[in-house]
Amino acid sequence: MDATVRFWHGVLGARLAMNLATDSFRHYFFEFDQGCTVAFFEYRDQPVARFAKPAGIPSERAAQFDHLALGLEDEEALLALRNRLKEHDCEVTEVVDHGVMRSIYFTDPNGLALEASCWVVDPTRHDDGYDDAVRYADPDPVPAVRELRERGALEWTPRTTLVDEEVDVPPPVAG
Repeated sequence: MDATVRFWHGVLGARLAMNLATDSFRHYFFEFDQGCTVAFFEYRDQPVARFAKPAGIPSERAAQFDHLALGLEDEEALLALRNRLKEHDCEVTEVVDHGVMRSIYFTDPNGLALEASCWVVDPTRHDDGYDDAVRYADPDPVPAVRELRERGALEWTPRTTLVDEEVDVPPPVAG
């Protein structure tokens, strides 16, 4: 957790908003903007397998988590974060222009693949000028997206359950 605090606060400039601890774990929250936080756990006396992977590259070791993307206000903030990473001797990519957004990629000390990006035109706004062909450009979208486009509603949603111990999770089933 020490390296996490040093990186997320010291390097990225996220305010340490809260930290909690019990005999078995620490739970630290970092704030990027009002209401925008990311939280990390450190479990005491638990071995941790560390590895790194590039964002967007499939991995058997990281099947459910690819990378965390942090939204920034504008390109000026993106460039400022890139400079801050470099000032702290952290490797970071050049700005990648994705057309709809611009991004940089880097990792944290635990090997988490990270992206920071800013929208060129924000698709979360209703007056952004995008039409559905741009907003929904996947030529073969997942069934849920097809349902939304064709019916305006989902046919089903997955049910989730809480567990008391680590278990394998089967794929969701309609119902």
